[in-house]
Amino acid sequence: QVQLVESGGGLVQAGGSLRLSCAASGRTFSRYAMGWFRQAPGKEREFVAAISWMIGNTYYADYADSVKGRFTISRDNPKNTVYLQMNSLKPEDTAVYYCAADIAPSRAAPPKYNYWGQGTQVTVSS
Repeated sequence: QVQLVESGGGLVQAGGSLRLSCAASGRTFSRYAMGWFRQAPGKEREFVAAISWMIGNTYYADYADSVKGRFTISRDNPKNTVYLQMNSLKPEDTAVYYCAADIAPSRAAPPKYNYWGQGTQVTVSS
């Protein structure tokens, strides 16, 4: 069983920044594919960003078009933590942000996120 705990959410003005953290349990965190999703009130949950496990000497990151150039996903394997640095925040970024893990990812298929955190609220005021 893998547990994910998000932190770092809060209230920020438009144009500001926040960094979300997601601490994961498990001894093989470095092998997990990790993702961030968000859900705004009245909307479906949507993909925000993802980062692969180390493939060769590289981590591969992917972003939703709506956050490209503003958000950066990263990971610190010794700390079992994945981060989401959010810059130039907009009111439309307001949502509950969830961390997710695929603990047995494959290069042959998209991640299957079967572990989720409880979420952290991000509110961006105009």
